[in-house]
Amino acid sequence: MAGTAQTARDDRPDPATEAFLTHRNLLFTVAYEMLGSAADAEDVLQETWLRWVRVDLATVREQRAYLVRITTRQALARLRTLGRRKESYVGPWLPEPLLTAPDVAEDVELADSVSMAMLLVLETLTPTERAVFVLREVFDLPYEEIAEAVDKNEAAVRQIAHRARGHVAARRPRGVTSPAETRDALEAFRKATETGDLQSLLDILAPDVVFLGDGGGVRQAVPRPVVGADKVARLLAAGLGKIAELMSLRPAQVNGFPALIMEQGDEIEAVLAVRIDDGLVTGLYAVRNPHKLSHMEREITLSR
Repeated sequence: MAGTAQTARDDRPDPATEAFLTHRNLLFTVAYEMLGSAADAEDVLQETWLRWVRVDLATVREQRAYLVRITTRQALARLRTLGRRKESYVGPWLPEPLLTAPDVAEDVELADSVSMAMLLVLETLTPTERAVFVLREVFDLPYEEIAEAVDKNEAAVRQIAHRARGHVAARRPRGVTSPAETRDALEAFRKATETGDLQSLLDILAPDVVFLGDGGGVRQAVPRPVVGADKVARLLAAGLGKIAELMSLRPAQVNGFPALIMEQGDEIEAVLAVRIDDGLVTGLYAVRNPHKLSHMEREITLSR
């Protein structure tokens, strides 16, 4: 784990380790929101730790801000690398789902910012826009601190933040999505798999609903987005019987919202999340790539 403590004689962590561990959940959340990948966020934290232990703490005025700055710079470098990797990714790319603790859902703004729907919106920003948006809108950092983190002047950061806010506002889910609405949509899906009756599911699909499946070329998934209620319904009708026959479904808190985990025996086969706009399902997201399901075994604590 990043930040293995070299303990002092009184068994307390040394000051650098103590500061890192104090802010670790925050730093992970920053990195994850910038990258959409828990595995890459963990790598960023490791890189942050290796740089942090070389810092003379006597020169650090505010440790939290300094650590966030290191994390942001490492995440930006990783994000640019990921962009090139995604260009050759097999099929649609979806964020890596996280099994989140109940307190994430209680922080409405945090839950919204890590939802599958919002992470997909953030994918449409440039790396710098994404960093500025996350640091300002989610973590409420001062523009001065953000400017240092992204190596821009404060005026430029304000312009980037304004542009990113407008971009996200035009693409984020319309209306406030409640956990109850999400649960109802997933219950309709579960009911359809058990009974074969699609009607309750069709009633809440938006005409322009999009189904995305991420198998990463490792597991079978739809190779491209399926768009439109009729096409999505036909896809589900063809697959629901197989799901009911081979898999069990259980509810879980994923990225701050209700989701469904599909299991075959003791193995997680897929995670299903939804996007809801004005009470209708506009996005169905099925993550099947096994490399993206490793963080579904235990709850992840996020903070801001």
